[in-house]
Amino acid sequence: MGELTTAELLVQCLENEGVEYIFGLPGEENLHVLEALKHSSIKFITTRHEQGAAFMADVYGRLTGKAGVCLSTLGPGATNLMTGVADANLDGAPLVAITGQVGTDRMHIESHQYLDLVAMFAPVTKWNKQIVRPSITPEVTRKAFKVAESEKPGAVHIDLPENIAAMPVVGHPLQRDAQEKTYASYRSLNAAAMAISKAKNPLILVGNGTIRAKASEALTEFVTSLNIPVANTFMGKGAVPYTHPLSLWTVGLQQRDLITCAFEQSDLVIAVGYDLIEYSPKKWNPEGTTPIIHIGMAPAEIDSSYIPLVEVVGDISDSLIDILKRADRQGKSTSIATGLRTDLVTEYEKYANDDGFPVKPQKIIYDLRQVMGPEDIVISDVGAHKMWMARHYHSDCPNTCIISNGFAAMGIAIPGAIAAKFVAPDKKVVAVTGDGGFMMNCQELETALRVGTPFVTLIFNDSGYGLIEWKQINQFGESAFIKFTNPDFVKFAESMGLKGYRVESAADLIPTLKTALAQDVPAVIDCPVDYGENIRFSQKAGDLSCQVWE
Repeated sequence: MGELTTAELLVQCLENEGVEYIFGLPGEENLHVLEALKHSSIKFITTRHEQGAAFMADVYGRLTGKAGVCLSTLGPGATNLMTGVADANLDGAPLVAITGQVGTDRMHIESHQYLDLVAMFAPVTKWNKQIVRPSITPEVTRKAFKVAESEKPGAVHIDLPENIAAMPVVGHPLQRDAQEKTYASYRSLNAAAMAISKAKNPLILVGNGTIRAKASEALTEFVTSLNIPVANTFMGKGAVPYTHPLSLWTVGLQQRDLITCAFEQSDLVIAVGYDLIEYSPKKWNPEGTTPIIHIGMAPAEIDSSYIPLVEVVGDISDSLIDILKRADRQGKSTSIATGLRTDLVTEYEKYANDDGFPVKPQKIIYDLRQVMGPEDIVISDVGAHKMWMARHYHSDCPNTCIISNGFAAMGIAIPGAIAAKFVAPDKKVVAVTGDGGFMMNCQELETALRVGTPFVTLIFNDSGYGLIEWKQINQFGESAFIKFTNPDFVKFAESMGLKGYRVESAADLIPTLKTALAQDVPAVIDCPVDYGENIRFSQKAGDLSCQVWE
């Protein structure tokens, strides 16, 4: 082992962790790290804003299960990074954020651009630490990745003062330790099987933990063999194929919907990989009286409406298979699933030939689904379109519809699509965004062009913050402070060397999508949207009366 700088040792540790990309911006206080990266196998992706870098690391981590890495300088660079770091932490995506910092000789006094970054990042990370001595670099790095990737995954933060980065050190990366599976107790498996066998109308609620655990195959077998209907959260899409006859699609719109009827008639909810942060149990179990079985990698969170009858804690696939061996539901009816699914499919299909213009959100998403293959990836931004994507974009496979629903930060779609294209270069990728979210990180389209990640950005254009308008009208009967004007998105795209398209009629959308997806550079589609459907949906939901299927 020869003498290295701390920055060089840090980069060796990152290589040892299997890091492929670091997303970030150069700065004075991370110069030694950048210099070390010049001689590394790790590719540094220079972004146009630190928030974009953090979102890229966030989505990379969510898609791969390996911690995405982002880098900033100190002060304003680090504060810019925080939104994406917080998003990864609440969405359960493994991420390691590295910040430059002033030298330790300046931290005791008021100093240019100095903030206590360890204190600042503590509330939005699972763990964070400043490297105060060169020799601790391997331990800090190994712990950072272990904590970030352990269930429940999330964000961690490493702060590297510039004088420490330049110091000489002798050291080497630490070996990655093997993670052993954990298994549920026989008592919990037997109790869960007994409750499932006795239930008349059980319902499975599946969340993103199932996808993180790669338990989709076991869950689908569980659903099929026990004949139990299943609904997924926004982040649980694709855990069971949407074409499955027992799939009731997506729950979590924060207001009554058809799927609400299944919860109201259920006498047992089997929560598999479910995270309360996505959809509060007070929404689907307001009285706290519905019996619940919790199946997950970690014990249940505390909530007055989520007090499990049984907690099955361990590897999710093994737990499902073991319960399946013990449970008996021969002859049990699935009339609720059959009736509800018929209604859901009927409503979904009625927009197939809708020719209204501006285009209804249901129609935009229906057409998008027609041109995307089962393993292609859409990344949804946050806004009114996200509600419609959650309700109407249905997935065959896990991680093919990425929605942030923990922190739910606007501006994630375009940076997220860049990361998705790095992870899956042979798949079609579409960033679905509102015009509000588009303008928050559209500068990263230059990054996409420069690094060679062609994807399509589909803009739902209503010249306003549509989700807030929806909520204002529902609550107060009128809206305020939500309108703005937009640039010409086609010219904007073309000015950056991209392809730009504008939808002029409902019939334009599918051919425009196909053309845009065939380009070898990023493309932007401006699609005017009729968000009058928002209020119409709320009125319909308010009048919803659940049919009882016997």
